[in-house]
Amino acid sequence: MKYIVLTLFKEMVESAMNTSIMGRAIEKGLIKLDVIDIRDYACNKHNRVDDYPYGGGAGMVMQAEPVYKACEAARALAGSDENAGNDCELGHGRTKLIYLSPIGRTFTQEVAKELAQEENLIFLCGHYEGIDERVLEMEVDDYISLGDFVLTGGELPAICIMDAVARLVPGVLNNDDSASDESFEGNTLEYPQYTRPEEFMGKRVPDVLLSGHHANIKQWRREQSLLRTKERRPDLMDKVELDKKDIKFLKSLE
Repeated sequence: MKYIVLTLFKEMVESAMNTSIMGRAIEKGLIKLDVIDIRDYACNKHNRVDDYPYGGGAGMVMQAEPVYKACEAARALAGSDENAGNDCELGHGRTKLIYLSPIGRTFTQEVAKELAQEENLIFLCGHYEGIDERVLEMEVDDYISLGDFVLTGGELPAICIMDAVARLVPGVLNNDDSASDESFEGNTLEYPQYTRPEEFMGKRVPDVLLSGHHANIKQWRREQSLLRTKERRPDLMDKVELDKKDIKFLKSLE
C-alpha cells in the first residue's frame, strides 16, 4: 500500500505517520508514504497558493493551478512505483485520489476495507474555505468525510483514514487476527478486554475468562459484543447477522 498526501503542512502528516505501529510498518516497507507540499507548485515568488473568492465572502480559497500540478505530480509518482508496473491507472483498482471534505461520504470500516484494495491512495488536504471547484472536478475520484463536523484542514482526516486502512494490510499488526476481531466487524462493537491483575480495586475479571473453556469464552464475548452494540449503538443492530443463540440471548435482555 502506498500513500501520497498533498498538504500545506508536511510535518503534521510525517510526524503522525512515522510513530508507533504506522512508523514500524513504514520501516518494514509494508506501507509507503510520500508527502507533497502543495506550496512547491505555487505560481509566485512568495509561494502563495490562496486567493480571494469570486463573489465575495469570508476567507480565502486555494487556487486551482498549484493544486492541479500537485495532483498530477502525485499521480505520476504513483505510476512510477516499481511495484505498480504499467497498469497503475484510475479505474483499475490501482490509484484513487481522495479529497477530505464534509461533503463526502462518511468514513466507516466498510469504506476502509474498500480502500485497502487499492494499490495507491492519494489524499488531497484542503484549507481555508476550500479548493477551487474546477480542479476538484478534474482530479478528485472520491470525497470522504469523518463525520458531520468541520476541521481546520484535511490532514487529521487523512491520518485517521491511513491508520484505519493500514491496519488491514497483512503484516502491519503483530497479530493479523486483531483486525478481524474488533469493533464494527460484523457491525458489532468489540467485547470488553481485561488483563492482570485478576482483581483491581475490588473489581474482578469475569470468571469465564479465567476458566480456560474456549467455547464458553467465545460465547461470552459474542454476548458482550451484542450487549454493547444494543446499548451504545442500537442503530447498528439491524445490520447484525444473528444466529439462534444470539436471538435467544437478546430476548433474555427484554
